[in-house]
Amino acid sequence: MVHSWYCSFHRFEQRRRNGSSLISFSVCLLRVYRNTTDSDLPAPQVSERRDPHPSRMQMPQGNPLLLSYTLQELLARDTVQVELIPEKKGLFLKHVEYEVSSQRFRSSVYRRYNDFVVFHEMLLQKFPYRMVPALPPKRVLGADREFIEARRRALRRFINLVARHPPFSEDVALRLFLSFSGPDVQNKLKESAQCVGDEFMSCKLAPRAKDFLPADIQTQFAVSRELIRNIYNSFHKLRDRAERIASRAIDNAADLLIFGKELSALGSDTTPLPSWATLHSSTWGSLKQALKGLSVEFALLADKAAQQGKQEENDVVEKLNLFLDLLQSYKDLCERHEKGVLHKHQRALHKYSLMKRQMMSATVQSREPDSVEQLESRIVEQENAIQTMELRGYFSLYCLHQEMQLVHVYLPLTSHILGAFVNSQIQGHKEMSKVWNDLKPKLNCLFAGPSGSPTPPRLPQDGVSPR
Repeated sequence: MVHSWYCSFHRFEQRRRNGSSLISFSVCLLRVYRNTTDSDLPAPQVSERRDPHPSRMQMPQGNPLLLSYTLQELLARDTVQVELIPEKKGLFLKHVEYEVSSQRFRSSVYRRYNDFVVFHEMLLQKFPYRMVPALPPKRVLGADREFIEARRRALRRFINLVARHPPFSEDVALRLFLSFSGPDVQNKLKESAQCVGDEFMSCKLAPRAKDFLPADIQTQFAVSRELIRNIYNSFHKLRDRAERIASRAIDNAADLLIFGKELSALGSDTTPLPSWATLHSSTWGSLKQALKGLSVEFALLADKAAQQGKQEENDVVEKLNLFLDLLQSYKDLCERHEKGVLHKHQRALHKYSLMKRQMMSATVQSREPDSVEQLESRIVEQENAIQTMELRGYFSLYCLHQEMQLVHVYLPLTSHILGAFVNSQIQGHKEMSKVWNDLKPKLNCLFAGPSGSPTPPRLPQDGVSPR
């Protein structure tokens, strides 16, 4: 179809060499369209992108696509603590505030959940092609202590992932959020983003992102996305099992504590003995004295079990959640890439195709020059928009490639998690074993036989009473 249009307009051009320039424009447009597919539009040269600071256009040595960070270097960038401070009563509802402390900036500021929301929006606005971790959900009514604590932990994971992310860590928004102690940090964050484009507009490598991408970048992207999906599913199951293990340790602590209290209550019973049991009053008295003293050891056992459960929550479950948050942010980034950049590009190409058809129809039908000129202008604007979208598409793939490398930098965290889990189990069982061994001699008086020597009774086996 395009070829036939091209031949027709070419004949019109030969007949009307001294006529309207629109015919020549249409022939050139069709020639470009015939030689260029929708997926291979010409990209502007680097010189077409003006930068007021030529020094920023100097390219770094080596391949900027490759990251050279280690996990230790990322973790050393900053450690941010998020702690609850006492609730304040608002006009209608209570609101929770957090003390956010940064080692890097040596700062301690107070933040509310809505401050985190505005900061998160600024990150998405300035870094749409990077892994921006999600925030925990907001819950207005019925926020119990468990929910508040879970959200505090999630906010701490969020801010630490952001503070250790290479591009985020150098952005003014992070510095403001972690160190600004003024009365309205939200307006300050919004002001910092005014008249500032996203990373594509400010990055000197954006116009040449395609030059650094491997030829099979689309294949690599598909494989990486599938890999992250599989890793996420496995780590999600690991986190669930680790949560159950830690929860069982805490439940075990509660059971041991109650067990010891019941023994103590039994030993402290002051109910008088009936007359028919007076012959054994000395035995019951010694048993009560022994049972009463066991509550101390069981309380110590409960404390050890609780410590083990808390340690596994902090060192195992929380680190698994941190890694899951990172993996989820990569999955979200992939969706933004497909639903955002690629979808907008396809829509722009479709619109461009329709406009070209309108141009051809208007030229053939010899419409008013003004309307045709307006259509020309719109086509040129659409071409520029498509070229910009193509550059953004390549820059998005460039960032995706880097973010995937960042995920792999975090992978050694797995060994830290497993090491913490094994050490917790070893230390917990070792300490509890010591308490159990210390408890055993105190039971001797419970097993004292007629001769006074400790002889633990033999229990019936298989339902058969001993002879």
